[in-house]
Amino acid sequence: MPQDADTAGGVLRRAVRGQRRDLTVSSLLVAGHQLSEAAVPVTVGWAIDLAIGSASGIALLRWLGIVAGVFVVLAACGYFGYWLAIRTERQAAHEIRLAIAGRVLHPGGGAPGRSGELVSLAGSDADRAGLVCQAVAATAGALAALAGGAVVLLQASVLLGLVVLGGVPVIMVASRLLARPLVARAEAEQTALAAATGVATDVVTGLRVLKGIGAERAAAESYRRASRSALHARLASARLEAGYLGATSIVTGFLLVVVAWVGGRLALEGAISVGELVAGAGLAIFLIGPLEQLTEIGPLLAGARGSAKRVAALLAAPPAVRDADGTLPTESAGALRVGGFGVAAGEHLGVVTLRAADAAALLDALARDADAPVELDGTDLRAVRLDEARRAVLVARHDATLFDGTVADNTGRAPAVLAAAAADEVVEVLPAGLDALVGEGGRTLSGGQRQRIALARALAADAAVLVLHDPTTAVDAATEHRVADGIAALRAGRTTVLVTSSPALLARCHRVLLVNDGAVVATGTHADLFADERYREAVLS
Repeated sequence: MPQDADTAGGVLRRAVRGQRRDLTVSSLLVAGHQLSEAAVPVTVGWAIDLAIGSASGIALLRWLGIVAGVFVVLAACGYFGYWLAIRTERQAAHEIRLAIAGRVLHPGGGAPGRSGELVSLAGSDADRAGLVCQAVAATAGALAALAGGAVVLLQASVLLGLVVLGGVPVIMVASRLLARPLVARAEAEQTALAAATGVATDVVTGLRVLKGIGAERAAAESYRRASRSALHARLASARLEAGYLGATSIVTGFLLVVVAWVGGRLALEGAISVGELVAGAGLAIFLIGPLEQLTEIGPLLAGARGSAKRVAALLAAPPAVRDADGTLPTESAGALRVGGFGVAAGEHLGVVTLRAADAAALLDALARDADAPVELDGTDLRAVRLDEARRAVLVARHDATLFDGTVADNTGRAPAVLAAAAADEVVEVLPAGLDALVGEGGRTLSGGQRQRIALARALAADAAVLVLHDPTTAVDAATEHRVADGIAALRAGRTTVLVTSSPALLARCHRVLLVNDGAVVATGTHADLFADERYREAVLS
């Protein structure tokens, strides 16, 4: 990721650079459209002067043909120019989304924010940041129209042209100054929206659990508060935008009054012709559009910059772990050392933690989601490529998500693997068997069915070291004993670490460790440790 993308301005510059070819063409076409619009009152004015000063019908028809040609060019440039402007905007937003997805999916992890907030970043924030391309094309068109109008007015009257040329920079500076508060407000608005999206995502994801514990009302109130905060942020932003548009309208209106007054005085004095007066009046009316466009670009850029700042914060966040270029031998014995304990090659080890934080820290270290020392067969995994280290030491967390697809897509079709996870029973009750669709995240399955399918997927990987975290919390006691026997049999001779408090699983382990505050405080078999009150409380609670 380029360093330039670490700031809001960098994100916007990168979006523009990525679309520079199409954006250049779009800007030229939009400028052509605006110049054609400016040419309409000018050519009409010339035709009037020709009609007044000449009786030649052919010359008049020629000028009317020119007017018609101007309209043709205007329509063609407008159609293709604005279509291409929208295309560049959408393409820029798409590339920003790809950058966000790349950071979220970075093997080193460490992307800040909840899933809902990241969805908001990849959705509304990417779209708003992509609007910078629309702003570039619109600015090019507005400036071209103002420049063309000023040239024409300069030819008719130096004074009139100078009024326009002098007023445009004033409007642009005023717009920029007035738009500054909008940037912070736009960022606050998007942050509040992302928070509401995050709460909504959490509620939808955990809806079944919320219903199970009767917490629907509390969840609804939580979302109501987040949604209300997002609404207040949007209303505050709208108030600022309204004030900005009102202030800039006063500035642009004042300029147009000055232009009309100067033009009227010149016409009364006979310094300009009737046609030039018509052209000047038409241009004065036409210039309202480009001037309004320039003022509207302020809020648009403010929103784009606010969203780009949030995107930049994500892209600049350092990964939790660094990748390396080392490799592991093709065949691994499976001897493992992590923290203060080791696991012998082929050992079936149980780990009981007295604190949830200890389990999380251990799993993060083994999964290479945290930069902690872990050795496999004497090799420090911090010096090994992340994808290779994670294939060798596979961590299957209890909340693993199933992939959208069929059961077979998730587990494969090995009967021994399905039987070891008791997933064969799931397959038997599904009408389509292995070809049954599990839905996004496995939503078509019950909690126990999802857990067994996820376990089968982990077993099917046949990793040198398999780490299972509470793989049987959602199944009944009979199924739990079957799974415990199945894992022990299938993984015989292969290193397996079970981070769990399940007596059925721990009873099949060669050795069990009791961990507290990151240190091993007791070790032995499940039967040996049962005399320890701390262990007994942990596995029976």
